[in-house]
Amino acid sequence: MSKNNQLILAIIGGGFLVITVLFVAVLSLIGSGTDGISGSSFGNTVAIVPLQGQIAYGESSILGGSIVTPQSVNDGIKQAEEDSSVSAIVLDVNSPGGSPVASEEIMDTVKNCKKPVVVWISDTGTSGSYLIATSADKIIASPSSLVGSIGVIMSLTDLSGLYQMIGVNQYSIKAGEYKDMGSSYRNLTPKETEMLQQIVNEDYEYFISMVAENRKLDKNYVRSIAEGKIYTGTQAKNLKLIDETGNRNKAIESAARLGGIKGDYNVITITPTESLGDIIKGYSSNFAYALGKGIGSLLNQESVQSSVDYSIQ
Repeated sequence: MSKNNQLILAIIGGGFLVITVLFVAVLSLIGSGTDGISGSSFGNTVAIVPLQGQIAYGESSILGGSIVTPQSVNDGIKQAEEDSSVSAIVLDVNSPGGSPVASEEIMDTVKNCKKPVVVWISDTGTSGSYLIATSADKIIASPSSLVGSIGVIMSLTDLSGLYQMIGVNQYSIKAGEYKDMGSSYRNLTPKETEMLQQIVNEDYEYFISMVAENRKLDKNYVRSIAEGKIYTGTQAKNLKLIDETGNRNKAIESAARLGGIKGDYNVITITPTESLGDIIKGYSSNFAYALGKGIGSLLNQESVQSSVDYSIQ
């Protein structure tokens, strides 16, 4: 074979190899549904990730009520993202809210998810759980569900009168003027009340600004309908707090279409899990910082007897 023929064959073979590699890369990219290619995935599955219960960092449900941690929800969303058969996610919400930091962590995960996320609110989607919902591509709620509760409350307990009645003399040895602020054995001073009010006001403004940003609403409008009010799903739709009313099947159908699934589709549920480490860590928290009253009835600790809620009252 002449050198010219060898050269021609080498060029043809090299070109064929390059085309094959590019073809495989494109198929892989489309099949994974990543890099913003929405609706191009080969997957025909909708993944449901439950978010049901009070949102907290590892507080065990054996203390009363169902607890959902950011890690469990985020792991569920990550698992759905990495599954090439999944084209869209439904976040199944029934929660009164929870820790503001934990809620923000889940909100960021939902916002950054590369696959479409539809939130379905069954009974309750308030406070921290509503904050999470606002970062989804669409919110669908049952008509009679409870939605909203955009507001902040700090709950303090003064048991000094009771202590006197039963003969308990509780006191503290402290370094720092405000170290025992909020303790159950005394009331707040006017200066302490002012300090805590500033914290509440700041949290309230942040909550409003995030809802306005995520829902693409005017901040003043959100402030006018916030005030800690709760709304039915129907009322929330009229106020633009959600997109549609409907049942779980409607949310799944909507997610499937947003994910580019044209015909029939499969539905799987990714159940979040809580590790023993998460449960144990829950006992180390002394400051009850929470969104939503239910977030709930938080156990008062001796060091600081307070809780901050984005709350249902």
